Amino acid sequence: MTASRGRIRVLLAAAVAAVGVAAVIAVSEKEANGGSATTASSKRWLPLASGPFSRSEVGAARVGGFIYVVGGDATSGTTNRAARYEIATDSWDVIAPMPIGVDHPAVVAHRGKVYVHGGYMSGGAETDALQRFDPATGDWTTLTPSGPPRAAEALAAVNGRLYAIGGARNGSPLTTVEIYDIAQDSWRSGPSMKVAREHVASGVLGRRIFVLGGRQGSLNLDAVERFHTGRGRWVTLPSLHVPRSGFQAAAFRNRVIAVGGEQLAEGDRTIATVEIYNPRRKRWRFLAPMRTPRHGLGVVSRGRRVFAVEGGPQPGGAFSSLLEFLDVRKRRLAPRR
Repeated sequence: MTASRGRIRVLLAAAVAAVGVAAVIAVSEKEANGGSATTASSKRWLPLASGPFSRSEVGAARVGGFIYVVGGDATSGTTNRAARYEIATDSWDVIAPMPIGVDHPAVVAHRGKVYVHGGYMSGGAETDALQRFDPATGDWTTLTPSGPPRAAEALAAVNGRLYAIGGARNGSPLTTVEIYDIAQDSWRSGPSMKVAREHVASGVLGRRIFVLGGRQGSLNLDAVERFHTGRGRWVTLPSLHVPRSGFQAAAFRNRVIAVGGEQLAEGDRTIATVEIYNPRRKRWRFLAPMRTPRHGLGVVSRGRRVFAVEGGPQPGGAFSSLLEFLDVRKRRLAPRR
């Protein structure tokens, strides 16, 4: 009887210890993700092959099995350099440089081509240039400029049109939207956003463009707006948990994910927290924090995998050649009943 009671005590102690460890892990995840009670489980971020250039304030887009990273700021200043990462082989190669070097560009892929709009040129002036890279030929083309110059904007592609949204001009944040018709090679004005902002990010699901965060002066924003290209109007959505700017976003599996950024007046550091939005449930949830928090980075997705490319590990003039990824678990993407 005494031996049996002893075994029971051992088993109970082990169970209590396991519960205690689980509680510590849960608290640690909660703290790492900003103290949210709605932390979503996911695998951790892992490294891939570093790129050929060390940069920040870049633009990135994916075409098929390749990620294209262009422009940005480096130790030598604004650059026109461009590189391509092949996902299948975990390898990089350098491609033709852009005709116009820019940092803080807006970049998107559409129908097999990469489009680069706006940004700051060497010297700090904004540009209205629209540049296109064709992976099939390896050539860049300069297209019709938009007219109003801007930098640190969002660029979204829907049904043969590009939407240049927000950004900065002469140091002031914008609400304006310009729409480029690819087939006609022409621009027109679109409905303005409700909130003026720069250093903003966006993601596209179907005909819906989601615009996230950004900044006004030194104040980071948590504002989220959605534009339906068919209905032509903006709608306010639930805010980000973490106000952020200088970050990027990607859309996949009917979700939008926000990655990276930098705090300004809030604390002068880069942001590790990662958030994912479920439009059906109208809720943001946290995923695993970044392995290396960065601002001025590129973010793209393929399947359930999200890639964070280059960017500055510290606020201001910091650079890196890092490429890291996160695989989001299927159960976090499946619709709940």
